[in-house]
Amino acid sequence: MDINFNKNEDHNKLLASELRQRLAKVALGGGQKRIDKHHSKGKMTARERIDFLLDDKKPAIEIGAFVGEDMYEEHGGCPSGGVVVKIGYIKGKQCIVVANDATVKAGAWFPITAKKNLRAQEISIENRLPIIYLVDSAGVYLPMQDEIFPDKEHFGRIFRNNAVMSSMGITQIAAVMGSCVAGGAYLPIMSDEALIVDKTGSIFLAGSYLVKAAIGESIDNETLGGATTHCEISGVTDYKSKDDKDALTTIQNIVSKIGDYTPTGFNRVEAAKPKENPEEIFGILPKARHEQYDMKEIIKRLVDNSEFDEYKEGYGQSIITAYARIDGWAVGIVANQRKLVKSKKGEMQFGGVIYSDSADKATRFIANCNQKKIPLVFLQDVTGFMVGSKSEHGGIIKDGAKMVNAVSNSVVPKFTIVVGNSYGAGNYAMCGKAYDPRLIAAWPSAELAVMSGNSAAKVLLQIETASLKKQGEKITKEKEDELFNKIKSRYDKQISPYYAAARLWTDAIINPLDTRTWISMGIEAANQAPIEKPFNLGVIQV
Repeated sequence: MDINFNKNEDHNKLLASELRQRLAKVALGGGQKRIDKHHSKGKMTARERIDFLLDDKKPAIEIGAFVGEDMYEEHGGCPSGGVVVKIGYIKGKQCIVVANDATVKAGAWFPITAKKNLRAQEISIENRLPIIYLVDSAGVYLPMQDEIFPDKEHFGRIFRNNAVMSSMGITQIAAVMGSCVAGGAYLPIMSDEALIVDKTGSIFLAGSYLVKAAIGESIDNETLGGATTHCEISGVTDYKSKDDKDALTTIQNIVSKIGDYTPTGFNRVEAAKPKENPEEIFGILPKARHEQYDMKEIIKRLVDNSEFDEYKEGYGQSIITAYARIDGWAVGIVANQRKLVKSKKGEMQFGGVIYSDSADKATRFIANCNQKKIPLVFLQDVTGFMVGSKSEHGGIIKDGAKMVNAVSNSVVPKFTIVVGNSYGAGNYAMCGKAYDPRLIAAWPSAELAVMSGNSAAKVLLQIETASLKKQGEKITKEKEDELFNKIKSRYDKQISPYYAAARLWTDAIINPLDTRTWISMGIEAANQAPIEKPFNLGVIQV
């Protein structure tokens, strides 16, 4: 291997190591002291509950581990948004599990908590996945109630979704394993079946203190809304469990009896590992985001047998379109080519830029995959669409619009992996979060923004220096460099994959070696949901 491969490998493996370390920190939730206090009450943590519930010899993926990172610091932080979400298997059946983390502000809901819960329900709805709620929450975080209570995508949407999901026949099971108060009490009771853990679980619209203040009644919380009350008097819950493990075992038994779904019919054969070593991805992917590389070499290390059939190989080469298999599943791959390529007219095209011919090719390929019922996988490393008079006169806006139209109206499931750059309208055309990928994950090398840090800093520097000059300030070279570095530092923080993951612009940051698992589990989930409408591009300019 050459020296650049070794440098790239060192850099990218360090990024993967940082990812592991940050995930380990996130897994502590509110910290070891709060975990110990949780255990002292005879309770398992959210992650321990999920690990016990899921089949331990089957793969699982976590949604939104970094949600809330570096947000709400003035409120003490909110690791993972105070809720843990995983897709895994219970008695062999694929499910999504949502567990409040009571070590984080007693499981209280921050604005980002609601967004993450809604994302979990969205995944369940899109894929008809059974959803399990492990409830242990103090309800809305009152100091921020104005950002979580009344709007369409706020707390109340959760219960609306409970009702809609029930009408769709999606199995919902809730276990009350701690507090479940106020409006939050509706979630388990709007589920198909509800369990409650004796002595630690409680459900009520108002706790004993509020009851005393409101109507003058003196009553303790256990009598008001404990397991005995709701299993033997009110009939609100269906199962009384002696402890956390008993409740989780009951859920396993319930799930084991759910009937099979009718597969949508995505094509799958026996899986095969890539012939090319996936570990080599770390050396192929450049250290610097502007450097060129051959995306085909990345694809070879993601697909079965390292084999793919390229569609229109010699045309529109700044986008690769190819049929392949991932873990046995047939997929259509749309990937940004990151090396300099020669166009059909003999002109050189920059890697990572979408040109008219590549947009046109991608549009046709997406339509073909919809025609053949083949799921789409987008590998993003894109700086945007080509600009300049030649591109404008050639109709780049028209061709780009066709591609966006095809991505928007695609009815087969879409999966997006942000490998490197994800800038501007390129993010949209390559199926960014706004275009409803079933799952969207980023590698640690990813950057998401309107433009790169360097480009943005130069633009913002011009604006800021012009403003200072108007105020009569003299801008020296040293002052200009200082301003540039300050602006770039601020912008670079915003284009980090961790910044995006904290806000749920992506579902996760993943090790590149986990990409096949994410796509395979995603297609398996999608195979449970029928395609309900035909593919139709609508009105486009040809």
